[in-house]
Amino acid sequence: MITSLTNPQIKHVAALQNKHRYREEQGQFVAEGIKMVSETPEELLERIYISETFVPDRRLTSWLEGKKTETVSEKVFRGLSMTQTPQGILALVRMPRRDVKSLLKKSAFLILESIQDPGNLGTMVRTAEGAGVDAIFMSKTCVDIYNPKVVRSTMGSLYRVPFVYVDDLHGLLEEMKKNKITLFAAHLKGEKYYYEADLSGKCAFLIGNEANGLTWETASMADTYIKIPMSGQVESLNAAMAAGILMYDMRRQKEAAAKKIVL
Repeated sequence: MITSLTNPQIKHVAALQNKHRYREEQGQFVAEGIKMVSETPEELLERIYISETFVPDRRLTSWLEGKKTETVSEKVFRGLSMTQTPQGILALVRMPRRDVKSLLKKSAFLILESIQDPGNLGTMVRTAEGAGVDAIFMSKTCVDIYNPKVVRSTMGSLYRVPFVYVDDLHGLLEEMKKNKITLFAAHLKGEKYYYEADLSGKCAFLIGNEANGLTWETASMADTYIKIPMSGQVESLNAAMAAGILMYDMRRQKEAAAKKIVL
């Protein structure tokens, strides 16, 4: 059992929890809690750390069999945990690699520019899975998806929704246009309401920074500006809320179109 916070393994995990650059260099991140750990794909799971006081249920005990595990003292685990009430289990996970070209063969996308709030990003990833989005592309100026707060808020969806940080966001948008993907920008100068736009084909939603929205350069590359109707004195919605509304209407339209084709 590991009992020291200065143990090399523990120092490694702690650095992954706290340092974005270290995570990038190592190609690893930390998933904490029973749900996040147990849903980790086998091919990405590297090692599991368990508190000495942790008692897994029968299903989890069976799942843990044959996996690389390390028991640590309660003091060490609390030193590693990023939550106020640790569940007693966390995992060292390898970052997945995605091929942009293969992803562009899909039909439903979310494009994020300079999203800064960890909760917003986590919510959008989780909502994207529920709405059937095929992939998420993010500018390098977005918050780190492997930030512990983001990882927790995705509730496991980051394992199932492909995502890629891109160095050249505008280059990606040009490539999407070549692949006949229609780009819709959520914008206050929207030309039509989102439900008036045809979202049944290959499409992508551009969502900008919480405070400033999309940059002019990115917004100008959209095929269509769309907006969400507002009552009262509200000018705009939270970025994650707006993205969710758009993604679910896209799902509605795609399902309706599929039924017509079947008929």
